[in-house]
Amino acid sequence: MNISNDQNPVELISQTPDQEQQYDFTPQTFDDYIGQLALKEKLNIYVQACKSRSEALDHMLLFGPPGLGKTTLCQIMANIMNVSIKICSGPMLERTGDLVAILSGLDKHDILFIDEIHRTPSHVEEVLYSAMEQFKVDVIIGQGPGARTVSLPLQPFTLIGATTQSGAISAPLRSRFGIIEALDFYSAQDLSLVILQSARHLNLEMCPQAAELIAIRARGTPRIAKKLLRRIRDFAQVKNNNVATPQLVNETMITLGIDEYGLTSIDHLILKKIVVDYHGGPIGLDTLASITGQDKETIESVYEPYLLKEGFLEKTSKGRQIPHGKLIHLQKKFLGQKTFL
Repeated sequence: MNISNDQNPVELISQTPDQEQQYDFTPQTFDDYIGQLALKEKLNIYVQACKSRSEALDHMLLFGPPGLGKTTLCQIMANIMNVSIKICSGPMLERTGDLVAILSGLDKHDILFIDEIHRTPSHVEEVLYSAMEQFKVDVIIGQGPGARTVSLPLQPFTLIGATTQSGAISAPLRSRFGIIEALDFYSAQDLSLVILQSARHLNLEMCPQAAELIAIRARGTPRIAKKLLRRIRDFAQVKNNNVATPQLVNETMITLGIDEYGLTSIDHLILKKIVVDYHGGPIGLDTLASITGQDKETIESVYEPYLLKEGFLEKTSKGRQIPHGKLIHLQKKFLGQKTFL
């Protein structure tokens, strides 16, 4: 097995604690990180305890919808422990040699962050077992009858896996994580604080009322809130002397096709197909994907979580359907006064 770093195709991002993205505000401490209060308190205790003992942090699994700040939390922990963090993605670890090369390059107590870890190929995942438990990997040298196995020692490190589908993690891998935590959607109040914090970093003048209007449309997700904020900044810079007023926010959201609930044109398409073509459901996921032109994974991971959270959609044994209370509202929206009830 060739484990040369020169031939490693994995796109690996190595960051030291003092590095910061230039295009957006990146919290460097738990105090700067807004939201997820209970989780922050626990992680801070774990980090401070390991730092005082000069030990590596226990292996950790973080799960929850995308865009809630899993990567940012890991960067904060690396910053506090004064170690480097290496970031890669599960689907890109196609060969065992890719993972071995990364693991052998870690220094003492470094953090390896694997995003979408549930999509790591099974033969690569098996390499993690001995690495996580015994800090070693077995490498096969040579081929055929002369092949032999060599045990390659590793520095004590921390593996942090992030996933949007906790149920897709295999039982052997899940059992090797000492810390398993979940991230949940943000409240509009916390998102408003995130938006105001980022607006200051972007030198954008914004009042709390404007931030609240963005927050209620951000689908409970900081990543979406920051994306919307950057578009607001564009409109404010061109149309309003770099001042984001509530009126400007509303006008921008209309231009972007985002309604007062944070629903996009794709959300409307999904709901409209269920309401108009299937009288509110139920409808199978395969059928829903076909009639909307979206793949199943995108619907399940991107659109469904928020629609379920806001009560626009529900899952049943027969498929997806619109809850009774929302169905009347959506029938009036898509069909005028005509309803099927």
